[in-house]
Amino acid sequence: MNSSIIDGKAVSLSVKESVRERIAALAREGKRVPCLAVIIVGDNPASRSYVRGKVKAAEFTGMDSRLIELPGDVSESSLLEVIAGLNEDAAVDGILVQLPLPRHIDEQKVIDSIAVEKDVDGFHPENVARLWLGRPCAIPCTPKGIIRLIDSTGVSIEGSRAVVVGRSNIVGKPVAKLLLDRNATVTMAHSRSRDLAALCREADILVVATGRPGMVTADMVKPGAVVIDVGINRTADGRLTGDVDFEGASQVAGWITPVPGGVGPMTIAMLMENTLEARLAKG
Repeated sequence: MNSSIIDGKAVSLSVKESVRERIAALAREGKRVPCLAVIIVGDNPASRSYVRGKVKAAEFTGMDSRLIELPGDVSESSLLEVIAGLNEDAAVDGILVQLPLPRHIDEQKVIDSIAVEKDVDGFHPENVARLWLGRPCAIPCTPKGIIRLIDSTGVSIEGSRAVVVGRSNIVGKPVAKLLLDRNATVTMAHSRSRDLAALCREADILVVATGRPGMVTADMVKPGAVVIDVGINRTADGRLTGDVDFEGASQVAGWITPVPGGVGPMTIAMLMENTLEARLAKG
């Protein structure tokens, strides 16, 4: 059995095109288009690559973007001052601080300092609380994108047995909550789960976000399952690989995301959608 590939690039493009159409409609009505402010600290090559992708996506959708580049030795207080200024700026709808930050800066303090209504990453504690309470909030971009990818397969989430491997605050926990909200029966598993393979084999929908290359192998996948691989790992020879053994699992799964080209593009697309929604919330 060869699984169908879930094309994250194609799904993300459709999301960005939808955002672009909605922004064009705003502009035609003479209303201000959304504005995303992106802050990057230091010269981390991976962070610079991600930021370029976000700025390029903003340009594609027709929203304004501001790129604020700060030196790696910037003080925590100076960074917080920049964020405070953006919080006060009525023309800015979304604020994103590219992580990771240099070690001398408290990441949580920085996240907490972003105005809740401008937290388009969905990382602020109040947005996290709203998510778990089922109240309107900014949904974290990667989990939101994962749900959209599952929906693109046509497989019904409702009533499905879903297993999420990985319990991070950024992916594992919020995606489990989103699956619960869609009436899946959800099991959260991790590297210390007893008989992880047996748990995974029960999943109609398997989401893997552990940061361990090839951790989930073909014998851990239920035939016909939807497999979402969130991992991005670089091998010794420079190749990108996921947390799932793609070659093996693709022979068993019904649907599977590739790495790269699966979940990654969706994260940026959802960021664009969240920024638009933050703008529309202002009326």
